[in-house]
Amino acid sequence: MSLDAIAYPTLVYVHLLLFVLWLGADVGVFLLGQHFRKRHDYTLEQRIALLKMLVLVDMTPRSAWALMVPISLSVLAAGSWWAVPGWLLIASWIVGGFWLWLVWDAHNHDQTPRAARDRKIENWLKYGLTAFYLWLGIQSLVTGAPIDQPWIAWKAALFGAIFAAAIMIDVAFKPVGPQLGKLLAEGSSDETEIPLRRTMDRTRIWVWIVYLLLIATSWLGVVKPVL
Repeated sequence: MSLDAIAYPTLVYVHLLLFVLWLGADVGVFLLGQHFRKRHDYTLEQRIALLKMLVLVDMTPRSAWALMVPISLSVLAAGSWWAVPGWLLIASWIVGGFWLWLVWDAHNHDQTPRAARDRKIENWLKYGLTAFYLWLGIQSLVTGAPIDQPWIAWKAALFGAIFAAAIMIDVAFKPVGPQLGKLLAEGSSDETEIPLRRTMDRTRIWVWIVYLLLIATSWLGVVKPVL
């Protein structure tokens, strides 16, 4: 096989691999969070250990998410589904690589001003990419351009919706930091546990939305329905 012939199926394989890593590891994050909530089954020390493991496992879906940006556009270009402008393809790899660096740099310097700066920049990237994928999907569905295949346009729109829902996960989860600090300082009690549990319950709603959107997006990619 020539390099051109093997490039597209290889990119599709990487795309699927990133999906598996994203959803699979995220289920692991979800299960660890479920066990963290069981205050009567684990000691506080055990629950904190589960939380540390959760944060580490969560680096896999966060990394996969960042890499999905350049890979998704590369698949479109290599498969001739869309004549992606060269500058946009190059920009997607720069953005994806920079985003991946931000994710790991924030993790390696957690609880520091540097991590806070990284996450602020990452948030702005997410807002921009949310707008881009929603525009790409909706514009293509309405006008048939720049993507003329409705199932791909729907994938783009749903990917934008995944961005929006994932942003809401971070928004809903934000109170956890102070609440967890209070739990560690004052110990386990209804006063410290119930507000934390409520925050986690609200966050789970957006997590389930992301799961459903990921499943719908992957179904479109495999079935390629005529819409």
